[in-house]
Amino acid sequence: MLLYDYHRSTAAYRVRIALELKGIAAQRKEVDLLHGEHVRADFLRVNHQGLLPALALDDGAVLTQSLAIVEYLDAIRPEPRLVPEDPVVAAQVRSVALMIACDIHPLGAPRVVAHLKERFHATEDEIGAWRRKWQLGGLEAVEEAIRPGPYCCGQDVTLADVCLMPQLYSARRFEVPLDGFPRILAVEKACEEHPAFHAAHPARRSSREQE
Repeated sequence: MLLYDYHRSTAAYRVRIALELKGIAAQRKEVDLLHGEHVRADFLRVNHQGLLPALALDDGAVLTQSLAIVEYLDAIRPEPRLVPEDPVVAAQVRSVALMIACDIHPLGAPRVVAHLKERFHATEDEIGAWRRKWQLGGLEAVEEAIRPGPYCCGQDVTLADVCLMPQLYSARRFEVPLDGFPRILAVEKACEEHPAFHAAHPARRSSREQE
C-alpha cells in the first residue's frame, strides 16, 4: 500500500491512526498542500478531486475519502474492529464520525478558507472567528453524543475516536477553546495513552518522511 499523505491533513491523519491500530504497514508519500502539490497533474491522476488522503493498493486500485478507506481497512483486517458489529452501536459510531468528518472538518478546509479570503476578502481575525464558530458548534454536538468510555462510544477505540483526535489537533492549531468539553477531553486523554494515536501524530511525521 502507498498512502498519499500530508502530515497536517486531519483527513489523512485519520487513516494513519487506523493503519497503526490495525498494524498495517504502508509506504507514505507526502503531498504538500501548502505548495499546491495536490492540484498538480501527477497527483490529479491519482485522485481527480485533488484531495487527501488517497490509498493506492498493490493491485492498482486507488481508494479516496478517509472514512471509506478506514472502512476498507476494517474489512480486510477486522481486528480491532473500528465499526462494531452491533448495528445500533455501529450507527452511533458512524454518527459521531460523520459529525466530525462531514459537519465540522469541511468548513475549515484549506479550499474553503482560501475562498473566504479570495471572494470575501476575509481577514485573519475573521477567519479565526469562522473556524471557532463551526468547530465549537460541531464539538458541542459531539460532546452530547459521547457515551460512557473511556472512548467515544464505550470501552473500545472506534471510528469515532479516529475522527475526533485529528479534529482536536486542528482545534488546538487554530486556538479553538476546548475547556467546555469535559467528555471530549476525557476521551482525548485516553487516546493519547494509546500507542497507535501517538505514532500517527503529525509531530512524528516530518515533511518528506518516507517510511
